[in-house]
Amino acid sequence: MPISPSLNIIFAGTPQFAAVALDALIYSPHHILAVYTQPDRKAGRGLKLTPSPVKEAALMSKLPVYQPVSLKNGSEQERLASFNADIMVVAAYGLLLPAAVLNMPRLGCINIHPSLLPRWRGAAPIQRTIYAGDTKTGVTIMQMDEGLDTGPLLLQRDMMLAQDETAQTLHDKLAKLGAEALIEALDLLAQGQIKPKPQDNNLATYAQKMSKEEALIDWNQPAIELEREIRAFNPWPVAYTSWQGQNLRIWMAKALQEVHNATVRTILHASREGIDIVTGDGVLRLLQVQLPGGKAMLATDFYNAHRDKLIIGQHLL
Repeated sequence: MPISPSLNIIFAGTPQFAAVALDALIYSPHHILAVYTQPDRKAGRGLKLTPSPVKEAALMSKLPVYQPVSLKNGSEQERLASFNADIMVVAAYGLLLPAAVLNMPRLGCINIHPSLLPRWRGAAPIQRTIYAGDTKTGVTIMQMDEGLDTGPLLLQRDMMLAQDETAQTLHDKLAKLGAEALIEALDLLAQGQIKPKPQDNNLATYAQKMSKEEALIDWNQPAIELEREIRAFNPWPVAYTSWQGQNLRIWMAKALQEVHNATVRTILHASREGIDIVTGDGVLRLLQVQLPGGKAMLATDFYNAHRDKLIIGQHLL
């Protein structure tokens, strides 16, 4: 089998999703000229400046790292141009790429997007996929243009969601799938064997960014929708409700179809198996919860610690 020609690449990304792709690139035949990532941010209880996962991966492999606050100014664009790259690979970078940058490399800029575009363009495709009840998703390697995830499709790989998929588990699966798809796409691009395919804008949906306000449980909604919301909001911002005057975070739950005549928000049943709450349609069993200042705990431990307060027929408020 003939060896694919290698490409000279600039890589731009910031979080763990992008770091997985960078690791795959490091072990590929392609050559990484430079790594761009966002400036170090304060994190943790001590608010220490913390490098991004991409920066950590790059430094481990002794790759040159650049952390501009913007790519809009001329000096940064001159430095980018000086690399004379064949292509720029972008994965959750977090900075806008001006038209001058998009057109700078010989093969332009490509992006790893964790959805099957044109479905779920935007900031939170992984979470919205779960929230909407999609059964299939995947990754798209896309030629970037000036629109929001509107560029031509180069390569797509799909996968089915597990029934208990959370945003975290799906993130990890798509990060791996995206890294594999990236290497495949780069090999094909190096051989001139990819034909870009325009997106069908009529099929586009928008993945709006998640918010803490959206994480407040509305118990009038059907249990199956609330289960999806809880899985979509795990690990951030985490769905929550009110119980005993405190915010109770819900990390895991399961929708049940039970016949009853209780009102919405009522505790229908409580045991070591879970705490069953009446919803607008069906019952939601809480399986893992967390009180302020405490750790997330399974229903068994929560029930043992708060059995006397979990009164059947009581409303959550």
